Amino acid sequence: MRILLVTPSYYPNIGGVEYVVKSTAERLATLGHETTVVTGDPKADKPREEEINGVQVIRWPTWAPSGAYHIPKERDQLRNLLRKLLNDADTVHVHNAHAVLTVWAAAAARRINPDVRIVFTPHYHGTGHSALRRLLWIPWRRYVAHAVETADTIHAVSPREAQLFKGHYPQASGKTVVVPNGVEEDVFGYKWRGADSDYMMYAGRVEKYKRQEAAVELARELGLRMLVVGRGPHRERLKRYARHRGVSLELLDPQPRPDYLRLLAGARYAVNPSRQEAYSIFAAEALAMGVPVVITPEVAENLAAEQKPIGDGLVVAVRAAVPAWRDVIQKYLDLYRP
Repeated sequence: MRILLVTPSYYPNIGGVEYVVKSTAERLATLGHETTVVTGDPKADKPREEEINGVQVIRWPTWAPSGAYHIPKERDQLRNLLRKLLNDADTVHVHNAHAVLTVWAAAAARRINPDVRIVFTPHYHGTGHSALRRLLWIPWRRYVAHAVETADTIHAVSPREAQLFKGHYPQASGKTVVVPNGVEEDVFGYKWRGADSDYMMYAGRVEKYKRQEAAVELARELGLRMLVVGRGPHRERLKRYARHRGVSLELLDPQPRPDYLRLLAGARYAVNPSRQEAYSIFAAEALAMGVPVVITPEVAENLAAEQKPIGDGLVVAVRAAVPAWRDVIQKYLDLYRP
């Protein structure tokens, strides 16, 4: 099978859409499927191609202010590239309803090859995460609706995301399938050893909407240090907030995979206070190790996790059935077949 995946960006480290696309693409390639990823790259001044673990990766120049929007440049040339790739593709899997590149690619793919199968995974949050982005979301809904109509299958990663998406886009109701994300198999080689440790840990993008201040407050109440692993525009503000609240905060850039997993296994708690998560890979990895995870009830519901209240609208998830990607990929292949 020849499969094309389209994603806003492809520098995977911890969690997020990038992690999902990387895990999907590399397993498809391992199973012998010809797999290509077209991804945005705001650092690029021209398209470039490389091979990563058997996957053809084509990076396309985009404009992504504050890591958002992912607007493709040189669209005529991009359309020509898609025409070439779609000439004999069986399936196009488009990720992220919140990015221009991917929603545009879904519409272009259907026009270029009416027979190609299109799977659309929205990773849906419901709206934007700032006043400007919420305003822009009003006209953007029309483009997302068109992508829904274009797609053969809508793939949601949790029943809650499926319910939210179908509530906003009723035309998705008859073609939505729920397949939860998996975690890398290496996670299962680590076990929680942080019952007496002195820190709680967050890993992922450092964004205002992620509500990391709530994690800082919880760390203060519990007398713990706060460890944040990741990049994002909210890092400096979070640092000032922690200093003001008297909490010891350590900020690390994304770590090599073994170091990240070792830090996570040694945390008293993993924490992700965001309410805007279709599915939290970071929380899933922690639960797979047995690390207690402080999250919102909404995210706990997405993970189908056992939970108990901890205060301030947060819960502690203590157990969930987290699948490995080797099991999930077979369900993805079912999505790709007519």
